[in-house]
Amino acid sequence: MSTKERILDAAVTLFSLKGYDAVSVGQIAEAVGIKAPSLYKHFKGKQDIFNAILKEMQKRYEIQSKELQMDGNNAAEDAGVFTAVSEDMLVNMGKRLFIYFLHDDYVCKFRKMLTIEQFHNKELASLFTKQYVDDPLSYQSAMLALLTQAGVLRQEERKIMALHFYAPIYILLTLCDRQPEREEEALQLVEQHIKQFSRIYQKEVRS
Repeated sequence: MSTKERILDAAVTLFSLKGYDAVSVGQIAEAVGIKAPSLYKHFKGKQDIFNAILKEMQKRYEIQSKELQMDGNNAAEDAGVFTAVSEDMLVNMGKRLFIYFLHDDYVCKFRKMLTIEQFHNKELASLFTKQYVDDPLSYQSAMLALLTQAGVLRQEERKIMALHFYAPIYILLTLCDRQPEREEEALQLVEQHIKQFSRIYQKEVRS
C-alpha cells in the first residue's frame, strides 16, 4: 500500500471513530507513522483528503455496479437491466449491493462518520442527506417511473414507491452498523422485502 493510500485509510478510520471535525492532520499523520509535513507532500490538507475519500468511494461503487452490469447512477441507463431480470435475480442484486454497502471499508466508515458528524457540521449533515436520502430516492423514483412506463409496474405514486423500497433497506443497513451480529437476519429480511415489493407493485409476477 502506498503512503497516499495509507493516509486515506487512516483518515477514513479516524473520521469514522471521532467524526471529521475532531480529527487533525497531525493525528492522521501520526496514525500513518509519518510527520505532518510529509503528509502535505501528498495532500493539501484535510479537505483534500476528504475529497480524495469521496473519489475513492465513487470509484469503488462504479466497480461494484459494473459487476452487476449496471451504471448505478443513471436510472435511464439501468432501466433495461431491471425490465429483464427475474425475481430471483433481483433479490440477488439487492443482497449483493446490501453486502457491498455494509462491508466496503470506505463506504462503511464514511457512513459512520456522517452519522456522528451530522449533529455538529451542517455541511456534512447536508452531504449525509444527499448521500443517503435525496440521491437514492431520486434514482429509484426515476427508475420506478421508467419501469411503470415500460408496463412492468402498476401505476402508483413513484416517490412513495421509492420510499417503500428504499427505507426498509436503509434501516436494516444502519441496524447492522450498530449490531453486526444481525447481518444474516437482515439479509433474510432484505430478500423477503424485495420479493414482497415486487409482488405488490408488479403487473405480472416474475417467474
